[in-house]
Amino acid sequence: MYQQLTLRHLEKPQEKYIEKDIEWVCESLGLNTGRDIERMSPRIMSMFLKRFSVERAVPSEELADDLVVTAARINHHVRNLVDSGLVYREKKLIVLRGGSLRAAIEELKEDTERIFDRLLHIAQDVDQQLGLKNRG
Repeated sequence: MYQQLTLRHLEKPQEKYIEKDIEWVCESLGLNTGRDIERMSPRIMSMFLKRFSVERAVPSEELADDLVVTAARINHHVRNLVDSGLVYREKKLIVLRGGSLRAAIEELKEDTERIFDRLLHIAQDVDQQLGLKNRG
């Protein structure tokens, strides 16, 4: 499974608004790119989470209708969400991994821990083969 996750350490907004919190989560996970000047990723995520709380699977076409944008534009951003591992697709439906935002982020955390464990193992092998010692 291909998974690309960018983690950014950003200061959490002082305002206590759900939209700001969702935007912060998206930015912290690197889902907002510099080209996303309309902040489409947090808008999609916000609409998706609201609909997901009721429907448990959301068609991307309906997100496009809700946000008054093309389905292609939604699918571009949904692909980024899928690549990050936050959501997955079941045919034309989008599903939040783990069933809640917290569970999805916990699963992402476990994914990163597995990746770092593998990296540490390989790094140790490389160090041994090159005769490098821990200098810390």
